[in-house]
Amino acid sequence: MTDPTPSGRRHFVALAAALAATRFAAPVTAQPSRTGSASFERLKQIDAGLLQVGYAEVGPSDGPPVLLLHGWPYDIHTYVDVAPILAGAGHRVIVPYLRGYGSTRFRSDQTLRNGQQAAFAADVIALMDALGIQQATVAGCDWGARTACILAALWPERCKALVSVSGYLLVNREANRQPLPPKGELSWWYQFYLATERGQAGYEKYRSDFARLIWQQASPQWRFDEATFQRSAAALDNPDHVAIAVHNYRWRIGAAEGEARYDAIESRIAAAPNIAVPTITMEGDANGAPHPAPASYARKFVGRYEHRQLGSVIGHNLPQEAPEAFAKAVIDVSRI
Repeated sequence: MTDPTPSGRRHFVALAAALAATRFAAPVTAQPSRTGSASFERLKQIDAGLLQVGYAEVGPSDGPPVLLLHGWPYDIHTYVDVAPILAGAGHRVIVPYLRGYGSTRFRSDQTLRNGQQAAFAADVIALMDALGIQQATVAGCDWGARTACILAALWPERCKALVSVSGYLLVNREANRQPLPPKGELSWWYQFYLATERGQAGYEKYRSDFARLIWQQASPQWRFDEATFQRSAAALDNPDHVAIAVHNYRWRIGAAEGEARYDAIESRIAAAPNIAVPTITMEGDANGAPHPAPASYARKFVGRYEHRQLGSVIGHNLPQEAPEAFAKAVIDVSRI
């Protein structure tokens, strides 16, 4: 799930300043959600950095590359209806399972099952290197949006453009030490639950039930069917999934440490760098997950920038709930 940035958590940025920095489009009407009948026909595997990454690839091999990054507790099927649209527009579309999901595996049993944000970003850079992709449009939702933002901020030469659901999501652990009002803390109940040994055991035992509850909480108006849920829930059976998810949320609040190998990246992230690559941010009108207000992060995007607010009761898993709108944003920003 998404994590407000320091500015997003405080919500102190004036709306007038934000409006001066961006264009807020009229609400976009999305199509009804899909069913779980569609799937990626064939998955590939490739050694990339610390991982053997499982990924789907569609579209022409010589097309402009697009990386689509999923979040928690979702999987690559977040983009099962987006990818064919992009492929039809001529893009080479890569949709990887993140560490701890689906067919992605660690290449060594000795590697720490680390869920900190820098690790995911390093994984994607390693994947791009392994695939011979020098530059790509990066797009994501939830953990995937955070990873895409980090790539755009720290490796702008590797990013042609960015699409990010819920905007600027880089985690500042120092800011996270500050308490939120009780209502804000309540929305993060699962983060505190997973910080306990009871929570880890509960997630291990009930991970499918847990994921279903998060889906319902994050997208309260999304009427996904059972096939849609089960298609993605299968990706959570990865042997490293629980360890990765638990470490991710514990690391964010300072209840677990990261790895020294990522200290330099985390130091750069902590400086809250601006993002200069062409960007479209998106938000649904029925997002039930914690997320920053668009006005709070608009100033972080200093290049060509647009925010698109979607109507039609679209929740947190925006690419799956509104695939045409998401695909259009990727196509539009890639042309800038």
